[in-house]
Amino acid sequence: MRTIFVTGTAGFIGYHLAKHLLAEGFRVVGFDGMTDYYDVALKHRRHQMLLQTPGFTAHEGMLEDMDLLQRCVHEAAPDAIVHLAGQAGVRYSLQNPRSYISANIEGTFNLMECAREMPPSHLLMASTSSVYGANTDMPFHEGQRAEMPLTLYAATKRANEHMAHSYAHLWKIPTTMFRFFTVYGPWGRPDLALYKFVRAALDGEAIDVYNHGRMARDFTYVGDLVRGIRLLIDTPPLQPDSPEDIAPGDSLSAAAPYRVVNIGNGERVELMDFIAAIEAKLGFEIKKNMMEMQKGDVPGTWADSSLLESLTGYRPNTPVVEGIGEFVDWYRAYHKPA
Repeated sequence: MRTIFVTGTAGFIGYHLAKHLLAEGFRVVGFDGMTDYYDVALKHRRHQMLLQTPGFTAHEGMLEDMDLLQRCVHEAAPDAIVHLAGQAGVRYSLQNPRSYISANIEGTFNLMECAREMPPSHLLMASTSSVYGANTDMPFHEGQRAEMPLTLYAATKRANEHMAHSYAHLWKIPTTMFRFFTVYGPWGRPDLALYKFVRAALDGEAIDVYNHGRMARDFTYVGDLVRGIRLLIDTPPLQPDSPEDIAPGDSLSAAAPYRVVNIGNGERVELMDFIAAIEAKLGFEIKKNMMEMQKGDVPGTWADSSLLESLTGYRPNTPVVEGIGEFVDWYRAYHKPA
């Protein structure tokens, strides 16, 4: 039985990935800090459900606690490591920037040190579409420069990519960084737009619509995302003998067994169309506060997922209307009166 060490298993994406891996018969060792960035009860509920499945082991601790993290990785002796834990959220990075340095820089460094000491067959780590920053040439592809981050969150994730490349080069650890594009779905984070919109609408409150609705996102359903990660686990990068051996469109490094991969739906959805889909599911119009653009936000994202498809044969494809429906059904069930 193959063992996968997953950080952030009490989180939104980590929970879904662990559930997917367990269903396939993997042994999953989870590690999560249970920070209070959002409702800790939701995090505990996710872990409780995972613990009902044989093959799942949970550890609670902070990435910054090197002794504990090191002990857990060594005990697990994993075949692969998937690093999803960290401080998320673009807007929160304006309020508490130090938490991003601690979790995303120091914590990720600790995990890479553990991987150096006990090398897995593949190290996979989460990045974000936010690294594309001020780029306006869309759809975004992995070969574009990503040197103009607009938030500290994006800057820490871009730093993680550079850190991972150096370790892949120095210690020959096959490493894949995947860049997420606006992930949504059941068991999502309360700070995400879909969660906030549905909660406000059902409570009879208005939602805040930034840049007067003139925004677009590539919304990626969480089930599609974790399927992409799962397939990438079996696709570790191999350092080429020469740069000429790198296929066109591949982000494979010429100096390390290292690759960056977008995971996005590949569809640019206007914010007002996204809200209209929520209204259609709920059956009523949502009150709206039209707001100016928020500091650090970007007007649009759009993924080119051709590399993911060429590597795995898979491309995310869940329509936004379907994914929103799944979320609303989950939300109503989870928050129904006792």
